[in-house]
Amino acid sequence: YFQLPADLTKMHLTDNPHPQVTHVPSSQSGCSIASDSGSSSLSDIYQATESEMGDVDLTGLPEAPVDSEDEEEEEDEDIDRTSDPLLGRDVVRECLEKEPADKTDDDIEQLLEFMHQLPAFANMTMSVRRELCSVMIFEVVEQAGAIILEDGQELDSWYVILNGTVEITYPDGKSESLCMGNSFGITPSLDKQYMNGVVRTKVDDCQFVCIAQQDYWRILNHVEKNTHKVEEEGEIVMVKEHRELDRSGTRKGHIVIKATPERLITHLIEEHSIVDPTYIEDFLLTYRTFLTSPLEVGNKLLEWFAVDSLRDKVTRVVLLWVNNHFNDFEGDPAMTRFLEEFEKNLEDTKMKGHLRLLNIACAAKAKWRQITLQKPSRDSPLFFSFLGGSDKGFGIFVETVEIGSKAAEAGLKRGDQV
Repeated sequence: YFQLPADLTKMHLTDNPHPQVTHVPSSQSGCSIASDSGSSSLSDIYQATESEMGDVDLTGLPEAPVDSEDEEEEEDEDIDRTSDPLLGRDVVRECLEKEPADKTDDDIEQLLEFMHQLPAFANMTMSVRRELCSVMIFEVVEQAGAIILEDGQELDSWYVILNGTVEITYPDGKSESLCMGNSFGITPSLDKQYMNGVVRTKVDDCQFVCIAQQDYWRILNHVEKNTHKVEEEGEIVMVKEHRELDRSGTRKGHIVIKATPERLITHLIEEHSIVDPTYIEDFLLTYRTFLTSPLEVGNKLLEWFAVDSLRDKVTRVVLLWVNNHFNDFEGDPAMTRFLEEFEKNLEDTKMKGHLRLLNIACAAKAKWRQITLQKPSRDSPLFFSFLGGSDKGFGIFVETVEIGSKAAEAGLKRGDQV
């Protein structure tokens, strides 16, 4: 097994594990999943501002995908193809049975999509998996009980089980069963290595992919040379990998492949290399998998906003967050308060342009909702105040809501348009 050092186990992979449909370099980890309120980049928000949206009420605009009939038919065909697991395995087997030199880019992408699901490849980056897929050789052992490796036999390959089960019987009498996705064989070294125990098949039709020792060592060693580890207080908190997106040498740099949650948050306001331009969008899409609350990010952003040099970067993160994942705020009272505090900070620092962008994004992404507020009598206070109207030339908005009041409990919020 190829294992990362123990102090890396608490980190989180940020590589996109799913290859894109079009041939895009793996370092360009585009987001193919979006929140139900739509996903877009910061440039889309700026374009919205330039198109004079200031006086237009966007809250009632429905958001719905618009596809042509031809596109729908193509999507149906894609779904039919991917929903048939047998057909998918047949395609993978065809790619596996080709000699490494005969594999096309399409073949490697097919193998990559299948291999990333296997535990043996779990701790590897996308570029490593791609390299391994290009050199792997397919082998089949048809009968159960066949010996694959003898005890003391010199090893020359790394094996990954694709189908069936094998049993390793050790000299002390203990045994271990390995099934689909498990690996055995050499470690990434050029030293001579020998098998400890006997490996035999337990069922018929056991299938493996084998990677020669020289290739296995070269690929993993090359990656090690191209990685940069960031340490804090003697512990590794981030791992970056150097990548080149073209042969001209103009598009190259380090991309974050692993880090602690705290370091991933901090990287939001750091300079991002040309090979990792979508880091913020990727983080906002995936942080739910390794953070217990979005306030962990929100509180750090408010803290950094007080630093003049970081103010623009923090605002960019918040604008992207609101525009791409407004549900994070609309359904969470604590995050709504964060947004109100951030809005007040923009007002206090006279950042009117950014405040306008924030208001446009909130108006465009907010959903209709109905609130029922009962009063004991006509003269009872409302516990909220309005702003606007026909005499002001714009819609009616809730200006303030008294904290802890019936209006607040009913769900009325500052900024709501009535």
